[in-house]
Amino acid sequence: MNYQWYPGHMTKAMRMMQEDIKLIDLVIEVCDARIPLASKNPDIDRLANGKSRLILLNKSDLADDQVNDAWVKYYKEKGFGCILVDSRKSVGFKNIKSAVLTACSAKIERDRKRGILNRPLRAMVCGIPNVGKSTFINSYAKKACTKTGDKPGVTKGKQWIRLDKTLELLDTPGVLWPKFEDEQVGLHLAMTGSINDEILQKDELAVSIIKFMKESYKGRLADRYNINEELEDFDILSDISKNRGCLIKGGEVDVIKGSKLLTDDFRSGKLGRISLERP
Repeated sequence: MNYQWYPGHMTKAMRMMQEDIKLIDLVIEVCDARIPLASKNPDIDRLANGKSRLILLNKSDLADDQVNDAWVKYYKEKGFGCILVDSRKSVGFKNIKSAVLTACSAKIERDRKRGILNRPLRAMVCGIPNVGKSTFINSYAKKACTKTGDKPGVTKGKQWIRLDKTLELLDTPGVLWPKFEDEQVGLHLAMTGSINDEILQKDELAVSIIKFMKESYKGRLADRYNINEELEDFDILSDISKNRGCLIKGGEVDVIKGSKLLTDDFRSGKLGRISLERP
């Protein structure tokens, strides 16, 4: 299955981000805690070269606790600020402000020496599609998102959000990169929902999920769907579909409907906390 997906609007969005980066003090990249490598856009590393950085591992409630901690350690050793967050419940938010100030400490000190005081820090919030970037911004801003008007970004359709006197956020569209060199990256993005499902073979994706679960989280499929994990992967998918009543006329098993059910359960955490990648 081909996992490549790079619609034209992403080229335009990246071009706009390149124009705006000169206005920015800090780049906040929102990644999916289940796939901290696959969900980290290499183009953003190039875009943010020389800027202060903060990585938010969102959806941390869906990923393995111990693996989460290992990823935070991994990225901190790489020189990034890194915080685990669950944007739906505002978990981890209390650590963000101090992390922003730490990441921008050199910039704040330079401004102080030049007599520039109380100028708000400007952070670009970016990430690939479906990592929960919009949920983070709305939750962090407590849904009181107000535009600040004297910025070039406003007239280009992007949104500046003033949180308080010390911090402004620039919202940006979710962008991928033109070509996934590693097929595993594309698979992980597809499994977690960052690639348009319409271009994917739903049964092939479900079989990939089954294969991963059997290898890394043995027993969970059997517990949830009352199936035999020793069967072949497609036979397991067929049994899951049958057991969950995914049938068409004549009692034939509808594996496409079953595939969607399994994929939704996997993505929403109904199969338990899952990390697809480990440092």
